[in-house]
Amino acid sequence: MSFEEVVRLAQQRGFFFKSAPSYPNAPAGFIDYGPLGVALRGKLVDLWRRMIVKKDGMLEIDGSEILPKAVFEASGHLSSFTDPFVKCKQCGSVFRPDKLVEEKTGKQVPEKLSDQEYDGLMEKSGVRCLTCGSKLSGTTRFNMMFKVGIGPGEEEAYLRPETCQSIFVDFPLLFKTQRAKLPIGMAQVGRSFRNEIAPRQSVIRMRELNQAEAEVFFNPKVTDLPRFEWAQGQTLLFTLPDGSESRVTVADAIAKGIVPNKLIGHYLALMERFYVAAGLAERKIRFRVLSDEDRAFYSKAAFDLEAKLSIGWVELVACNYRGDYDLGRHATVSGSEFRVDDGGEKVLPHVFELSMGIDRSTYALLESSLNGEGEKRRLSLKPYLAPVQACVFPLVNKDGLQELAMSIYSDLRESFDVFYDESGSIGRRYARADESGVPACLTVDYDTLNDKAVTLRDRDTTKQERVPIAELAERISKLTRFPSSR
Repeated sequence: MSFEEVVRLAQQRGFFFKSAPSYPNAPAGFIDYGPLGVALRGKLVDLWRRMIVKKDGMLEIDGSEILPKAVFEASGHLSSFTDPFVKCKQCGSVFRPDKLVEEKTGKQVPEKLSDQEYDGLMEKSGVRCLTCGSKLSGTTRFNMMFKVGIGPGEEEAYLRPETCQSIFVDFPLLFKTQRAKLPIGMAQVGRSFRNEIAPRQSVIRMRELNQAEAEVFFNPKVTDLPRFEWAQGQTLLFTLPDGSESRVTVADAIAKGIVPNKLIGHYLALMERFYVAAGLAERKIRFRVLSDEDRAFYSKAAFDLEAKLSIGWVELVACNYRGDYDLGRHATVSGSEFRVDDGGEKVLPHVFELSMGIDRSTYALLESSLNGEGEKRRLSLKPYLAPVQACVFPLVNKDGLQELAMSIYSDLRESFDVFYDESGSIGRRYARADESGVPACLTVDYDTLNDKAVTLRDRDTTKQERVPIAELAERISKLTRFPSSR
């Protein structure tokens, strides 16, 4: 399915759509989620909690979205959280130079080039304004932080551009109060805010985004633990900085120097296992190894988990070995102690980060699950991620079928996400349910009055069977149960 088709379906069925749709001139980069989108996104996060947070014994927090200026002075965001941009000299339209060159040439452009290097690439590729075709200005920089004023005195603070800074500044307190031991993961789900220059492609690039981040704190001398052994035989696809690809086991990736150690290999394998359980095909998942030029200055190693979509390879998770940069900076600026005890040794932990974009991941699941065409489109989401787990239909709205169907619906909705629909032909109702990803449709017909059973239609096979009303709860529960995280 094309990107446009998926976004159109998302709007038609109320998964997500541009914020403030009644106002055509509302700024880009803000997205509202409708009922189906809220449910899908929530279940994806629930799966993440099961397979990443709980499986790995992490601690979850919920930090403030507004943090004081000093936090971002320490993190480096106020000085270096910038994006390059160019402006049309004729119409004033603003663009990112790297994205303009990528669209023109079809080749990926490094993110850490100088302004002069971007200008050279634009000149070489003949980039012009996409709005009016005029010449563009030279590259300059824009800080993407959203500034806010606190209280009557307008004390300077900022909306967080990533959720991880809350975890870093809370680390000493959490480590002490939760009696934690290294290595320990700390996780958070929440919103981040980035004043993107030219956000496009719906949920792919946003100014207000949802993230699920995990920061793993560890002693760099202790990265080989028994609990990391399971991942050694798992095969992952790596794209190296020179463009070559290598599908190897985690053990071989470590031996070849692609992955630094067993701890990092464990978490890369854990992330891929999560996405496969969510519904992405293994062949469409890769880890792009970032070059020295593409990595952040503090990063010792970086891997972008990417999914192959209709618009190309799209980053879903940034996996960064951040070393001790973050805790060291916050210790220096705050004057607090960030070293912790590890077996009698005072250690400033290193950090490995798993930063998942929830919005992009939700889109990836929609595109990967949507098939068919015209009025026969089907959203084959994993049943345990389906926003609506079952629909209840009366065959006709008379002779007591409507009342019986409503009674079944009322009983099921106490335990499941179910929907009642009595409008239109039964075929049209099936089609609407298929497009919304509903795995099972339950039809109350005239036979139900006698055999106390309904017709259960399977979304993916379209096969139908009679199921006693008394067994419906058990059947739906079994169909939509989350998988074991083993």
